[in-house]
Amino acid sequence: MDLTYTEEEREFRARLREWLAKVLPELPAKPSPDDWPGRRAYDMGWQRRLYEAGYAGLHWPVDAGGRGATPTQHLIYLEETERAGAPYVGANFVGLLHAGPTIAAEGTAEQRARWLPPVLRGDEVWCQGFSEPEAGSDLASLRTRAVRDGDEYVITGSKIWTSHAEVADWCELLVRTDPAAPKHRGISWLAMPMDAPGVTVRPLRTLAGSTEFAEVFLDEVRVPVANRVGAENDGWRVTMVTLSFERGTAFVGEVVACRRTLGELARTARANGRWDDPVLRRRLGRLYGEFGALWRLTQWNVSEAQRAGGVPGIGGSVFKLAYSHARQELYEVAAEVLGASSLVLEEEWTLDRLSSLSYTIAAGTSQIQQNIVAERILGLPKGR
Repeated sequence: MDLTYTEEEREFRARLREWLAKVLPELPAKPSPDDWPGRRAYDMGWQRRLYEAGYAGLHWPVDAGGRGATPTQHLIYLEETERAGAPYVGANFVGLLHAGPTIAAEGTAEQRARWLPPVLRGDEVWCQGFSEPEAGSDLASLRTRAVRDGDEYVITGSKIWTSHAEVADWCELLVRTDPAAPKHRGISWLAMPMDAPGVTVRPLRTLAGSTEFAEVFLDEVRVPVANRVGAENDGWRVTMVTLSFERGTAFVGEVVACRRTLGELARTARANGRWDDPVLRRRLGRLYGEFGALWRLTQWNVSEAQRAGGVPGIGGSVFKLAYSHARQELYEVAAEVLGASSLVLEEEWTLDRLSSLSYTIAAGTSQIQQNIVAERILGLPKGR
């Protein structure tokens, strides 16, 4: 991994920085966190600006609608947009970082042409229909059934923790297409339209008061067989591709955000007298080193993904495991630095701290990541 910048990469950074300085002041005010239609419009408006400026899907392959940028250019983009305070992908999270890359890697030419351009333009939102009430960490135990009926699947079941379901147009859906097969071999990956008859969405309110997740109930929902990505009953392999993106590269922008947050905490501690505490200084210093190491690991993972044809490897589990715990400790330190002001529910710091508690669960629990690291990287035997 070469960590030096070429002249072309320095010019790319300068152009991007100039564009951000021009466009960010023109953005409308952010909508209320409870205004999901407004949040969708805001997030998709930002995606449209990125698309028109040539920054949408920067690192996606050219034949998938992207620019085929180098890993270094991708990381420069993440650094500069985060440092400038640009909007995050928001409601476009699943489409841009999970479903889209999966379809780019596994979909047919027709599927890529149908679904990828609307994601990049900000026209369509995706949600993730993986987890179920009795199949969370043990995802392969899912029970949602899809029965073949001619050129359609008839789907019955339910999903939970479905991200952005209330504003989504499409769902990356895991279904069981062969109940007699071993649990990892009877699954298929489908693209389901959220406006199909029989789909019911019930928002879930989180600890922080947000409704970014939902329960989704499926009552004989019909989905064309043509919407299946990969072969029938090969969905577990396709799902591993999706999860490799979710764990390997989807969080990289957040590492930059955490490093910026850490700097803000250090400045606040100096201003309010907390900097005199040597224990606090050591914690901040250790976190500074930890997030620096995570950024280097991010660079390595992105470079490895590029060499592997764009699909991240199992090293993403190492990153996800370390990042989840580092983020939680970051906001524990934030509470220590800010004191009582960090307990006000409306404060952004408080909401971020509450959100951090979910990171050891979301995208695969820490226990699952530990098993993956132990078995697939270290070669240890499976636990009994």
